Amino acid sequence: MSSQREENPQRQWSLQDFEIGKPLGKGKFGRVYLAREIKSKYVVALKVLYKEQIEKYRLHHQLRREMEIQTGLRHPNVLRLYGWFHDAERIYLILEYAHGGELYRLLRKTGHLREKQAATYIASLTQALAYCHQKHVIHRDIKPENLLLDHEGRLKIADFGWSVQSSLKRHTMCGTLDYLAPEMVENKAHDYAVDNWTLGVLCYEFLYGIPPFEAENQKDTFRRIIKVDLSFPSIPNVSADAKDLISRLLVKDSSKRLSLQKILEHPWINKNADPTGTCPK
Repeated sequence: MSSQREENPQRQWSLQDFEIGKPLGKGKFGRVYLAREIKSKYVVALKVLYKEQIEKYRLHHQLRREMEIQTGLRHPNVLRLYGWFHDAERIYLILEYAHGGELYRLLRKTGHLREKQAATYIASLTQALAYCHQKHVIHRDIKPENLLLDHEGRLKIADFGWSVQSSLKRHTMCGTLDYLAPEMVENKAHDYAVDNWTLGVLCYEFLYGIPPFEAENQKDTFRRIIKVDLSFPSIPNVSADAKDLISRLLVKDSSKRLSLQKILEHPWINKNADPTGTCPK
């Protein structure tokens, strides 16, 4: 995409500007395809959403907010939204193409990640969230399905559907059950610290292969989250530094959770994270 086009998401795109390739994924409200802009030969991911579905589930405001937030973000660990257009039936989002696919798939394939891999991803995520928080954006739904990898193994936050731009405390219950912070489960006001909690959940899942508060049903998951019922299995063998970082993030009192800056200074990150943020498989 030329810089002129990148900086002008309101340019009048249409489907005729793209060659459409293979499907990359399917969601509840549409599909994602590999695509190439014909003039520049630039490869992108084209997310196709059906207006009928957006109207049925009353997602207009959420989608508009997601597009506005993501268009304004420029960070190496945040997936770019270059622009959008629509026709009578569909809305099309022109997204950066992440060749490595979902981190979720990698995690399911390998069972759990090596500490160096996990630390690199947590450091990248922390830097991306620090950038988002500076822009007054709380993500609120960081999970492996919303994290993509580019061709060098660099992590990208992809989905901003539940994110919100606000410096005030919020009250909406959202996100995915296993990753919800206690204050969200209890429907209390929440702020940026919900993202810090999620980093602790993800760090645990990266290293152990399952989220820390997983249970048979939603009620038990919520009970475990509220109690911070945290235990570390003996297998796989995870370092004391990693457990220390997780324990400092999964703290019920949101004001006592480790800050993003302190995460980046933590010994486990310093010893294990690749400073380039790339993580070959």
